[in-house]
Amino acid sequence: MSDLLEKANSLPLQPGVYIMKDRLGRIIYVGKSRKLKARVSQYFRNGEKNIKTAKMVSSVKDFDYILCDTEIEALTLENALIKQHSPRYNIRLKDAKSYPYIKITAGEYPSVVVTRKRDADRGRYFGPYSGISTAYAVLGTLRRTLGLPSCKRSFPKDIGKERPCLYYQMGRCCGVCTGKVSPEEYSGLIRCAAEMLRGNTAAVRRELYDDMMRYAECEQFEAAAKARDTIRALEALSNKQHMVGAPGSEEDILALYSDELCSAITAFYVRDGALSDKSEFVFGADEIFDSPSLASFICRHYRMREYIPKSIYASFELEPEDAALVEEYLSSIAGRSVSFRTPQRGEMRALCEVASDNARERAKQYLENLRKDDGVLLALAKQLGLEVIPERIEAYDISNLGSEHITAGMIVIENGRFKRSDYRVFSIKSVQNGTDDYASMREALTRRLSHLEDESGAFSIPPDLILLDGGRGHVGTVNEVLDELGLDIPVFGMVKDDYHKTRALCTVDGEINIARDQQVFVFLYKIQEEVHRFTVSRMDNAKRKTLKHSSLETVRGIGPEKAKRLLAAFGGTGKLKLATVDEIAAVKGISTADAKNIYEHFHRT
Repeated sequence: MSDLLEKANSLPLQPGVYIMKDRLGRIIYVGKSRKLKARVSQYFRNGEKNIKTAKMVSSVKDFDYILCDTEIEALTLENALIKQHSPRYNIRLKDAKSYPYIKITAGEYPSVVVTRKRDADRGRYFGPYSGISTAYAVLGTLRRTLGLPSCKRSFPKDIGKERPCLYYQMGRCCGVCTGKVSPEEYSGLIRCAAEMLRGNTAAVRRELYDDMMRYAECEQFEAAAKARDTIRALEALSNKQHMVGAPGSEEDILALYSDELCSAITAFYVRDGALSDKSEFVFGADEIFDSPSLASFICRHYRMREYIPKSIYASFELEPEDAALVEEYLSSIAGRSVSFRTPQRGEMRALCEVASDNARERAKQYLENLRKDDGVLLALAKQLGLEVIPERIEAYDISNLGSEHITAGMIVIENGRFKRSDYRVFSIKSVQNGTDDYASMREALTRRLSHLEDESGAFSIPPDLILLDGGRGHVGTVNEVLDELGLDIPVFGMVKDDYHKTRALCTVDGEINIARDQQVFVFLYKIQEEVHRFTVSRMDNAKRKTLKHSSLETVRGIGPEKAKRLLAAFGGTGKLKLATVDEIAAVKGISTADAKNIYEHFHRT
C-alpha cells in the first residue's frame, strides 16, 4: 500500500480520471477528480473508510490515470470508461439502448410509436421510460385522448384506399384515412401530443380551447365539438393523476437508500404538478456510493434522458464541488440553467422523504428475493455435493428440424435469476447430413468455453455449474470437452419423464433424485422449460428466415423482384407450375430464357 501512496503523491493537482486495477490487471473502479493527487492519495492513507471503499482499496494492485483540461472533460471520460469496462465497484446503469422511447416520426402525417432504438433521423424522441409497459401506457393515453391513429397505414398514401377501421366508428380515432382531416389539423394534434409527452398538459388545454373558440366562430361545429371532447378527456386525465406539486410545476426527485448489503435509488418525474413516471435502480453490495460516484451516476442517468427539468431535488447531499459539477454538466446538456438542490424543509423535502421510503422498500424487496434465491442455490449445492454455491449456472439444449437448422441454446442463471442479456445461441456447423445431438453439444460447449480467456464479455465469466437438457451421454460428451480444455466444472443432465417434465439430475454414473426438495425441483423445472423455450424459438426464427425467400429465387436469373411479379401474375406457385413457357414469358420483365429456366425447374424428373 505504501508504494501506491507514493505513486499517488506524485500525481499532479489537476483534473483527470484514475483507473484502479486488481492483481490480474482487470479494471475494478474508475473515478474522476478536480485534483487527482488529493483524491487518489486519500484511498491509500490509513484513514477511516466505509466498508465498500475499504473492500475496493484492498483489491487494488495498481492504478493508471489520464489528465484532462477541465473537470467536465474528466466526467465525460469517466462515463465513457465505465460504460466500456463495467468496473465491479462503479455504479452501473443499464445501457440506453435497452430503455423504451416514444417517437414522433417526421413527415406530413407523423406517426407516434414506441421504440428502443434512437436513430439519427428527423424524428423526435421522448423518454426514456422506466419500462416498456409504461411507454405503451403513455402511448395508449395519447391515442385515446387525441384520437391519434394506431393502424399500420401510411399517410397520405393510404387516404381513401380502404374503409375506416372500428376505432374510427367508436370515435377513438380522428380518421385520417377518410380524408376529412387536413394536414394542418393533424399537425395540431401532433403538437398537442408533443406537449403532453413533455408533461405540459396545461398548454395543450389552452391551445385546444383557442381552437374550439375559433372553430365555433367559423361555424365549424363538428371540429369545435372534437376539441371540446379532447379538453374534457385531458381534464379527466389530470384528475386521475396523483398531484404532488403546483399546476405547471416540473421537477425530478432523487432518493437514495444504502447499507452494507445493497443500495437503491428511486427517481420521481413530476410534470405539470403530477407524478408522470418513476424509475428504480437496485445495486448489490460492492458498488461505492460516495459523493463523486453519485455525481457521476446522476450525469450518466440524465445524459440518457431526452428531457431534463429545470429543478432536481435529492434526499442526499453531494459535496459542494460535486453538486456544482452536476449543475454545470446538466445545464450544458439541457441548453439552459438546471439547479440541483437538497431541500431541508417544505413540500419538496416531504416529497424527498416519500421517494426515500420507496427506495428503502425496493431495497428490502431485493434482499428478501436474494435470500430466497440464496436458499435454493444452497439447497441445490448440498444435493449435488458442490464445493461452492453456484452463482452462475449455464444450461444448454439442442433443437433441430430434421437435419436442418440444428441450434444449441444457452441460458444463464446468475444468483438465482435468469440473466437474459447473457443468453446465446449457436448455429451448429460441424454436423452435416443428419442429426447427432452429442456432436452438436460438443461443438456448442467447445465454442463457448474457448472464450473463457477473453478479457471481457459474458463469455469470459466461467460457470459454476453446467446443466444439460439430456442424459448420461450428453454429460459424458461435455466432460470430454472439459478434460480437453483442462477445466473442472460440475456437469449434470436434466432427465425428463414420459410427460417431458424434469424428473432427476444425472451424471455419467447415475441419477440424483430432486423430488424430495420442492424448492429445488421447481427451480430446475423452470430452468429446463426456459432453455427449451429459448432454443426452440431461436431455431424457429432461423427456419422462418429461410421461408421468407421464394423457391423461385433458386432458379438461375430469378431474383426477389422477378419472383414477386411471377407470383402476383399467376396467384401462386401452383398455377405457375402448370404454365407454358410462352405464358411465363408473357409476364412483364420475364425473358424467354428466364421462362425456360423456370419451366425446367418445375418439370425436372
